[in-house]
Amino acid sequence: LTRTVILARLLLPSQFGIYGIGLLVLSMLEILTETGINVFLVQQKGNIDRYINSAWIISIFRGIAIMFIMVATTPIIIRFFNSPDALSILLLFSIIPFIRGFINPSIAKLQKELRFDKEFWFRLSVLSLNTAIAVAFAYYTRSVTSLAFGLIAAAILEIILSFVITSPKPALKLNKNHLFLIFHKGKWITLSGVFSYMYHNVDNIVVAKLLGTTSLGLYEMAYNIAMIPITGISDVISRVTFPVYTLISGDKQRLRKAFIKTMVFISIASVVFGAILFLFTEQLVMVILGERWIGIVDVLKILIIFGVIRGISGSSSALFLAVKKQKYVTFVTLVSIIGLAVTIIPLVLNFGIYGAGISALIGSLAALPFMFYFTFKIIK
Repeated sequence: LTRTVILARLLLPSQFGIYGIGLLVLSMLEILTETGINVFLVQQKGNIDRYINSAWIISIFRGIAIMFIMVATTPIIIRFFNSPDALSILLLFSIIPFIRGFINPSIAKLQKELRFDKEFWFRLSVLSLNTAIAVAFAYYTRSVTSLAFGLIAAAILEIILSFVITSPKPALKLNKNHLFLIFHKGKWITLSGVFSYMYHNVDNIVVAKLLGTTSLGLYEMAYNIAMIPITGISDVISRVTFPVYTLISGDKQRLRKAFIKTMVFISIASVVFGAILFLFTEQLVMVILGERWIGIVDVLKILIIFGVIRGISGSSSALFLAVKKQKYVTFVTLVSIIGLAVTIIPLVLNFGIYGAGISALIGSLAALPFMFYFTFKIIK
């Protein structure tokens, strides 16, 4: 949030829109090639060292493939969004997956072995470097490429730390049996990821295409301000509870008790943070972002409600993955996409970015009954 606030003072909404186009393309390619390696490693019982070499090779080839695809499709993307200014950010973003491909898969052991102190410092170090580089470059250049340089620096640090703080160190040795097992187990993760991407980005794509990069920048900023404080809590807790749920998945009573406690805490925290943000939206925008962002106030209110719902429902995803019910995550996300898809274009055409926020809210509300049904089915 600190990074977003500082950069909002240094860069224009249109520049954030260009950055948003880069993120849309990068995240789409990452999702389409997602193998579910980290989830697979955390889900495995016992020692996972035997899978590390194959997981690393898969990750490297995936990163190389994403880089080449992104470079090759850059002219098409620029024409689609009618945004020639996005050329430099797209080319810089193509470097990121190539770098990330060399991260040591053993880093998943931090989550699997519940070493949350190490993971916290790992994530904090990466985020801090990202923020420092992005802010420094933005201050001196006022260029959107500063955001890409922050991500590139963070990716390099991730590689270094992944080899320093975890073991074993991977080698270029491929086990075909492990390769097929990882792909087989990860198919639902891949499909779920595709649906998740569509759910979280269809509104951004439509806004960018129909309204332009400035509107996308405004919408992205509203989305970030609404999501970071609320879903940040839920996402962190989900990262912690996923391996815990996995360990106790064979004991339904313990699993039920742990999940209910977590759900209650996340619900209370999400509602409290959401209420504070909703009541003081205009003041919040003026104080932390400045007058140039005042146009996001109305859509921010809608997205805060969306954020509360997403924060609460997100706790169930960790439960579904822990008991190896990836298909539940996929189905719930698919319902959300349908709710979003049938409403997004008419609402954006009639109400602009405010309509995009309403559409996102409709999608999340449509999926809630199914999320509750699957959750009850597991813990009953």
